[in-house]
Amino acid sequence: MGLAIVLVFVLGYVAIALEHPLKIDKAASALVTGVVCWTLFAVGAEGMGFKMEYVEEELGHHLAEISQILFFLIGAMTIVELVDIHGGFEVITSRIKTKNKRSLIWIICILTFFLSALLDNLTTSIVMVSLLSKLIKTREERLIYAGMIVIAANSGGAWSPIGDVTTTMLWIEGQITTGDIISHLILPALVSLVVPLIIVTFMLKGEVEAPDLVQEQGQHKTTRGERNLVFFLGVGGLIFVPVYKILFHLPPYMGMMLSLGILWAVTELLHKNKKDKFKAKVSAAYALEKIDIPSVLFFLGILLAVSTLQSTHQLAGLSTLLNQKVGDQNIIMTAIGLLSSIVDNVPLVKAAQGMYDMGAFPTDHSLWKYLAYCAGTGGSVLIIGSAAGVAVMGIEKIDFIWYLKRMSLLALAGYFAGAAVYFLMFGLIPH
Repeated sequence: MGLAIVLVFVLGYVAIALEHPLKIDKAASALVTGVVCWTLFAVGAEGMGFKMEYVEEELGHHLAEISQILFFLIGAMTIVELVDIHGGFEVITSRIKTKNKRSLIWIICILTFFLSALLDNLTTSIVMVSLLSKLIKTREERLIYAGMIVIAANSGGAWSPIGDVTTTMLWIEGQITTGDIISHLILPALVSLVVPLIIVTFMLKGEVEAPDLVQEQGQHKTTRGERNLVFFLGVGGLIFVPVYKILFHLPPYMGMMLSLGILWAVTELLHKNKKDKFKAKVSAAYALEKIDIPSVLFFLGILLAVSTLQSTHQLAGLSTLLNQKVGDQNIIMTAIGLLSSIVDNVPLVKAAQGMYDMGAFPTDHSLWKYLAYCAGTGGSVLIIGSAAGVAVMGIEKIDFIWYLKRMSLLALAGYFAGAAVYFLMFGLIPH
């Protein structure tokens, strides 16, 4: 039955990749894949040596984890929409004067790189892709910039303990420390962005055409002070999320819900004396209507499918097989990074954490730092390989095949270039 689950998982990914030729929305394919995988697990549990109680417990456990991600995503998307319908992003777009394609992509990518280390790669990608619609009219050009945002967000998240879920996991478990991960990974991570960025720079010529913006009802009636207040409160709320996690040791979605609740209350008070017709178009309820629910459901389906492989020990088995057959940690960590572009990097890192004992590989050992680099940046190779990629895929409706043709080799070049820089700086992982 384990083989059948893997087969369904692979077929599901193929259906997602062939979304446009099949004319089936990727969210539908992901949901069917996730549910069928768990159904097969339930049907064949006894034959695989598991009790039905184990299946139920595992599903409940994973659903709790997945729900945290979904609530986080919904909260971040709603905050971004609230800022947008108030015209708040003018605070940034009005300061980006350049129309030169090459200059613009460097500004956007470097801003994304550092912002994702401060926030996290998922939130940053949502914010930056929302900005693109205000700066670039042509969809084909916008997709190039969106693809580079995915690479920049994942590279930026890899060198910060709060920039990516996997680095946060390693940090919380005591395998890495803040100062060490920053000092060791900021340069390799930057190289993993700069290499594809240089290549893309030579592909771009001329100036971008600004879109003919259709203002939301209400944007033209919001004052400059209101726009600035909502922007800084919204962005401040997003920045507050990792601070909340550090201070109170609660999941990030709790901080995101708190930030959303505060912004919601402030905008209600801000417009309390205005006409109902106006208030309806600048309310949090309206922002919630505008968020991309199919993308949220796509997340749900993908994460359900991956969690089945984790609960049936398929991923752990793969990690053990790599350790037995390959043995070399440098190759294994590099392979885990590439595998994270196919399946979620969280269970892969969890498997690696269980595979290597901290007695042999203590805190800040090069194995953990290189694992953080690989798991963080490797997800850029495919659009579905990271939370940032999946979010951008949903918002900009990026086709899997388009990203594979146009961005995957760029991300791969950056991935290996960053790895080479790491080895040049610190040497190979000692056995």
